[in-house]
Amino acid sequence: MESMRKVLLWASTNRWLSQRLPERRFVRRAVRKFMPGETLEDALSEAARLGKEGIPTLVTTLGENVETAEETRDSVAEYGRAMDLAEEMGLDVEVSIKPTHLGLDQDPELAVENVGELAGRAEGRGTLWIDMEGSYYTEATLSLYRAVRRRHVNVGLCIQSYLRRTADDLESLMEFGPRIRLVKGAYAEPAEIAFPDKRDVDESYLALSRRLIDHLGDGGDGFLGLGTHDPAMIGPLSAYAGAAGVDGSRFEIEMLYGIGRREQRRLVSNRTPLRVLISYGAAWFPWYMRRLAERPANVWFVARSMFR
Repeated sequence: MESMRKVLLWASTNRWLSQRLPERRFVRRAVRKFMPGETLEDALSEAARLGKEGIPTLVTTLGENVETAEETRDSVAEYGRAMDLAEEMGLDVEVSIKPTHLGLDQDPELAVENVGELAGRAEGRGTLWIDMEGSYYTEATLSLYRAVRRRHVNVGLCIQSYLRRTADDLESLMEFGPRIRLVKGAYAEPAEIAFPDKRDVDESYLALSRRLIDHLGDGGDGFLGLGTHDPAMIGPLSAYAGAAGVDGSRFEIEMLYGIGRREQRRLVSNRTPLRVLISYGAAWFPWYMRRLAERPANVWFVARSMFR
């Protein structure tokens, strides 16, 4: 499985594959397991269906490392359109953005301006989430979050438990009463930067979660979204939050569209706060490879799709 994961992460960065494989019908058919379509309307249509089941959602448009400032403005417009259309439809939908989609490669100040504009537009509509990309961008993304958070309370940040630095990063953010989405991490990173062993990643995930739950339970400001499908994380940490008196206004499980539907229904029936992330857009190949790498067993789903 670890060898398969490395191959998938390599594929996520291969330009030739990203240009060729999406043309294959079986690949496009298989990716529908993880995203309902390439348009915002596709994503919000599915958000409406999930909303009827009592499941609020997050949406994100795929695409990262844009090359010009003009492209970042297109991204701002698209995220703004997502907020406006979701509100028109009466949906409980939040938005998650990638910093390199909004100018982090071009100019950190441009990214602050763009993300700040979106945070302002999101006020009264929920949290604007800043996603975390590869470790090359970690420090710049933390700086981006801090700059925007000083002006907008409703901005949240994704952090990754597989990075060795994350415990210290979380402590440095506590002064903000941070809104945190905690994930394990889905990029290929060297061992000196990220824990190579799953057990260490899991232990880090549990420790980081408990640190923030303790903070919330003691009356501190903030929010924790557990970005995981792992029952070994969901069960114990949901119980820990409940015991600390941390309710759905400050804690939720965040899962990806198309993964763990049975578990999602169980959480809803148990009244465990849940939100599902729906991705859309034409630039889905690198993201799709990372989703497969998170759970290489999903490759068998793709293989079966080839013969349908």
